[in-house]
Amino acid sequence: MSFMQQLRDRWARADSLVCVGLDPEPAKFPGRFAGDPDAVFAFCRDIVDATAEYACCFKPQIAHFAALGAEGALERLVAHIHSAHAGIPVILDAKRGDIGSTAQRYAIEAFDRYGADAVTANPYLGRDSLQPFLDRADRGVVILCRTSNPGAGDLQDLVAAREGGEARPLYQHVAEKVAREWNGNGNCMLVVGATWPEQLRDVRAIVGDDLPFLVPGVGAQGGDAEAVVRNAKSADGTGLVVSSSRAILYASAGDDYAGAAAAAARELRDTLDRAR
Repeated sequence: MSFMQQLRDRWARADSLVCVGLDPEPAKFPGRFAGDPDAVFAFCRDIVDATAEYACCFKPQIAHFAALGAEGALERLVAHIHSAHAGIPVILDAKRGDIGSTAQRYAIEAFDRYGADAVTANPYLGRDSLQPFLDRADRGVVILCRTSNPGAGDLQDLVAAREGGEARPLYQHVAEKVAREWNGNGNCMLVVGATWPEQLRDVRAIVGDDLPFLVPGVGAQGGDAEAVVRNAKSADGTGLVVSSSRAILYASAGDDYAGAAAAAARELRDTLDRAR
């Protein structure tokens, strides 16, 4: 199945909008992993196995692996998800965006080397920087629109107008362009942060129900899970991939780390479902 088909199937089968972010930080691992040369893979595998029943997808963050020289662990982790939890898609959080042959190589890296079902991408360089991703119709392209970080408004809120067009914030232009021009293969999503519920509502009004949102910022960043659902769900109560990383990964620093992660994922799933 394509990424979008997998995602819709997972929404239905798991009755979940939860995306479990995988951002390994060995300093936060339980003591049992001290001195384990395979700690990054082993810890993340345990989290995946514990939370899979509550997840609509997983989202490993590439920098958290690459900074540790753990790219091999990332490859093995994605392969493990696909083999042990078939049907749960993997979004590689890499925020790629470049031109020409470099963009093509980034697409090969995400989809062929790591085996990701989707990848996050930065639209700042324009459509040609994303075309190699857009052309992979079976894979997802998750495009930054209105991000969850405090400085997001420095550029994303700047008011701009096309010739003869309405003046509005840049992030709204991005949303419209993705929905109307870049989503020809039906494989695009938008990143819209949980910390900006009004912007979530605005973007949903612009793009309609066809584009799912990846929504970071719930949990450690303080986003309101219920407000996310109220402002951004699609007509059928789905359309959202609500990401939580640290609040799930590091729910406990003890030997109950996997069970605590499962409980945190289940709690978020139930919170989101009550708000649908």
